[in-house]
Amino acid sequence: MRKRRMRKGKNSFRNSMINPDRFHLSQLKFYIVLAPIVVFMALPIVFIINHSLKPLDELLLFPPQFTANRPTFDNFTRLFRIAERGAQPATVYLFNTVWVTFATVLASVIISVCAGYVLSKREFRGRELLFKINQVSMMFVPIAVMIPRYIVIANLGLLDTHIVHILPMLAMPVGLFLVKQFIDQIPDALVEAARIDGASDYYIVRKIIIPLVKPAMSTLFILSFQLAWNNIDNSALFIEREALRTFAFFAGNLIERSVGSLAGLGVAAAAGVLMFIPNFVIFIFMQSGVMNTMAHSGIK
Repeated sequence: MRKRRMRKGKNSFRNSMINPDRFHLSQLKFYIVLAPIVVFMALPIVFIINHSLKPLDELLLFPPQFTANRPTFDNFTRLFRIAERGAQPATVYLFNTVWVTFATVLASVIISVCAGYVLSKREFRGRELLFKINQVSMMFVPIAVMIPRYIVIANLGLLDTHIVHILPMLAMPVGLFLVKQFIDQIPDALVEAARIDGASDYYIVRKIIIPLVKPAMSTLFILSFQLAWNNIDNSALFIEREALRTFAFFAGNLIERSVGSLAGLGVAAAAGVLMFIPNFVIFIFMQSGVMNTMAHSGIK
């Protein structure tokens, strides 16, 4: 008994030395290696933010300066003025993007979790075939399915509606794959016990599956958010009314028109920052879930 306690004490001491609760000199070597990497990876973010705050004379300097000597928000003001002179104000594009992104993320997460549960814990004919089809679909780039997607949307009579921003992005093969693999790690006995107690599939998904797959849902949330927030193709292919288009389409057209125009450089930089910041904030708040998904998929 005494030897067991001594062995346990040694193990706890060894673990505290490997992962101390507070800063320890043994961690200094990790900071020496990681600090330059963090600085190097943060440089592009700092540059694009400073670039959007530069006045026109600083934007034209060569060689370009990394930081803004006289930061100003004139580029953002000019961006919204240009939108007001156009067919629709910038607030309309932003509103469309926000609500379309919210609906897409919510629906894609729910569909992927439910489909992952069915493919993982329910027995039915063709289950393996469906999962293999999902894996094969990950090989196709979005541009390869644009024409079939347009034909389906047109035959459904959904052209020039808000639904075309959401419907094509609900199927996420990568998200379904991650969620399904995560649910595979949940013991079948846990699900069977719930069924014996009379729980329905909806109750099992809501009370058992969702609480246990939150890391995978965080990863799916980020992937679907980036896909919906940055999507330009749906507005270009399926929408003709300007009032239904998203901010990504507006910013993309603005950046294209600014190429070769000196006055449009700052406006293009401001539009790029507005598209980048939400993606960055979402990832910062949900990165722990992504790391948990990649490190250990499922229950320990």
